[in-house]
Amino acid sequence: MGSVGTRLPVGKLPTRLLERLLDEYRLEDERVVLGARIGEDAAVLDMGDRYLVAKTDPITFATDQIGWYAVHVNANDLVTTGAVPLWFLATVLLPELGSDEAMVEEILRQMHAACSELGISLVGGHTEITCGLDRPIVVGQMLGEVAKERLVTSGGARVGDSVVLTKGIAIEGTAIIGREREADLHERGYSRDFILRCQAYLHTPGISVFREARLASQDFDVHAMHDPTEGGLAMGLRELAQASQVGLMVQEERIEVLPECRRLCEEFGLDPLGTIASGALLLSLSSEDADDLVSVLGSEQIPAAVIACVVPKEEGIRVESRGRTKDLPQFPRDEIARLFAR
Repeated sequence: MGSVGTRLPVGKLPTRLLERLLDEYRLEDERVVLGARIGEDAAVLDMGDRYLVAKTDPITFATDQIGWYAVHVNANDLVTTGAVPLWFLATVLLPELGSDEAMVEEILRQMHAACSELGISLVGGHTEITCGLDRPIVVGQMLGEVAKERLVTSGGARVGDSVVLTKGIAIEGTAIIGREREADLHERGYSRDFILRCQAYLHTPGISVFREARLASQDFDVHAMHDPTEGGLAMGLRELAQASQVGLMVQEERIEVLPECRRLCEEFGLDPLGTIASGALLLSLSSEDADDLVSVLGSEQIPAAVIACVVPKEEGIRVESRGRTKDLPQFPRDEIARLFAR
């Protein structure tokens, strides 16, 4: 018998483990421009006159609006490469108990609506009733195209760049808690209006970064883009830095923690910096362009702020708060996973 390995927590694989496994079991042909690596969320394949960009991501925390989530979360990772999302496939796994025709149709309706919003074709997938599940899981696969000269990756940040954050944190975390813990919030004395505002974060400010990523990639020389998801803004910044082989100096006071997010994190003892953050977008570009980008996004009613500067790798990934600096915290497990852990 083989030895028993270390038990893994809920959430993404630990970075060191994933990095070792990717290095040990890598297989890539000559047309792979960008393959599996830490900090990069999409693969890039050379199709001759353009690049094909491919992404897969599951929805595991949320159950309400799960089909809508799946499309937008996968589209986010494509638009951060400068690509246009075009084709979507989904693997839908449904629990033995509680699944019926109405549930299947509702998930498909949600995916169809989200694809229609973004001009994406739903082209295939797989659906089944699966043993051992207590909730639906949707695994999305998104494909899109980008002109070779317009490709952006997470790994392009340059020393001297400014890092812009859009919208604030933690949009997805707030929406998930509002939707999945509605009864709990009522019991804790939160008003219906407050809970509805949290639930509405799914659409306002919204978990999609499609519009801001397209605006930035079309009109600015963006060196790197990355959307923070599991592990929150802190891990998103770390992934960008690791992919680019740079350090960061982060200004904590410039990070917009949205008011409903702050209240929920205080209520449940979560750190906003480590709470799942889809809806925010990180962009690395020259300081001059960063200021202009913030202005352009503001004119489109998309809040944005410069929150960090890119420094040499040996300076580390640091955060300054109230005149003191420390290492930016790490969240190997997303903070919101603690609400779902058994």
